[in-house]
Amino acid sequence: MTGAERQIHQVDPTIGDQVSDALYAASLETYDNRPGLVRDVGGGFSGFKTIPLRNLPNPLDLEDLFGFDGVGTKVEIAERLQDYTTVAYDLFAMVCDDGVVRGGEPVAVGSVLDVSQLRYKDDEEATERVALGIGQLSAGYKDAAQAAGVVIINGETAELGDRVKGWNEIKGLNFNWAAAVKSYVHTKRSLTGETLKPGQVIVGLEEPGFRSNGITDVRATLEAKHGPEWHNVVVPELGDLSLGQLVLRPSVIYTRIITALTGGMDYSKAPLANIFGVAHITGGGQPGKIGRMLRGTGVGAVIDHPFAPPLAMLYVQEAAKMSDKKAYTRWHMGPGMVVVTDEAGVQVVQEEAAKLGVQAKAIGHTCMGESIQIRNKGYYESNPARWLH
Repeated sequence: MTGAERQIHQVDPTIGDQVSDALYAASLETYDNRPGLVRDVGGGFSGFKTIPLRNLPNPLDLEDLFGFDGVGTKVEIAERLQDYTTVAYDLFAMVCDDGVVRGGEPVAVGSVLDVSQLRYKDDEEATERVALGIGQLSAGYKDAAQAAGVVIINGETAELGDRVKGWNEIKGLNFNWAAAVKSYVHTKRSLTGETLKPGQVIVGLEEPGFRSNGITDVRATLEAKHGPEWHNVVVPELGDLSLGQLVLRPSVIYTRIITALTGGMDYSKAPLANIFGVAHITGGGQPGKIGRMLRGTGVGAVIDHPFAPPLAMLYVQEAAKMSDKKAYTRWHMGPGMVVVTDEAGVQVVQEEAAKLGVQAKAIGHTCMGESIQIRNKGYYESNPARWLH
């Protein structure tokens, strides 16, 4: 299409304001997650909102942590299925679960929602699809914030026209979603790696879905195998859900579990267990994220009792003819979160995770040296299992 042929999208600011109002209404329902935390004057996302330091426990001993991330190309799966109800879980998992890895307690989230169009003047059905999608996003927004124990304090929605193209250029809610999280860490509870030593127990928290990493590989592989409508394909050995539904499965949000274990920012609240390190298993997989946790400590890791990867993950790995070693750097391959504790802490971690329906177990231990050894549970697992370095 030439520049002369391109129709310039006209932004309707009134529609954008309506969307902002809907998201703001959802955000108000999250204030109960942190009663008394937010000072909100004037209303709306453009109103005056602050977190008064006096509303925080022991404020002089707290440090700010900021984190930024997004859902990535997993939004395409929501577009394919026209189901946006769980996308916020992926967004909040990416930012809030990063917020706890250094001992922080996430308290507030703001997001930027970039969309193609909010109103299609020549297509009423497309406009209705947008409205339905925004409603689903708003509901998920509120629910994900509750799962993470945070308030939504701000947000921005922007119409970018053809700068945001959806799957197959179908008219509807085509978008990209990113967020920022504000966390606080008590100076005496920051996890810097100084307490990591050989012989400590590594506990994994299971993730049954893909989370929100490596989805580009998943999409390309499944389209090559099943064609452009791969999201509607049901593979019997994977159960009754379609491939699209399996890939869209929302990320587990581990934030409340980890904050309870460490005690969070409130030093008057005793930690439930001795936690020496935390790794959020996202891009880079276990080698990358456990390696980051251990960097500079002179300590390594042996993962000899790992979780098995989700069956759908192994299915994609096989279809892609992807080596086990590469798969371990693309996806989590079993645990979405890893914590390092002592022997007494293992059961505590398991019990706290179970309260939120998450399975946890001891998967390995720390060791001398800087290597990371992971017992291979990928598709090409040999017998006996080999180790990845």
